[in-house]
Amino acid sequence: QVQLVESGGGLVQAGGSLRLSCAASGRTFRRYVMAWFRQAPGKEREIVAALSRSGDSAYYADAVKGRFSISRDNAKNTVFLQMNSLKSEDTAVYVCAASVSLTWYSAGPTSYNYWGQGTQVTVSS
Repeated sequence: QVQLVESGGGLVQAGGSLRLSCAASGRTFRRYVMAWFRQAPGKEREIVAALSRSGDSAYYADAVKGRFSISRDNAKNTVFLQMNSLKSEDTAVYVCAASVSLTWYSAGPTSYNYWGQGTQVTVSS
C-alpha cells in the first residue's frame, strides 16, 4: 500500500506562484508514473500534469502549459508541481496520483492506483 500526502496549497493572488509537494511512502516510488489532477467545485476531476518514472518525460494540460512544471525526486519519494502565473480558474483541490501499471500517463483517473487527500489552491483575482 502506498500513501501519498500533499502539501503546499493555500491562498494566492492572481499572478502569484505556489509549489505543491506530494510525498509517497514505500520503496518503489521510482516505478510509478506520477500525476497531478485537480477538481473545482461542480466540475469533473481533470489531469493537470504527469511525469514518467525517470522524470524524463512530462505531460501538461493545455490550460497550464507554460505556467506549471512537474518534477520528481526519486531519492526523496516526492513529486512537485511548480505553479506560476496563477489564474482564478486554477482554483481547485489538487490531488496527487500514482500508477504502478501505466508505462506513460493516462488522463483517466481510473488508471491510477493511489491517491492523496488533496490540497486546496485558491487564487484570488
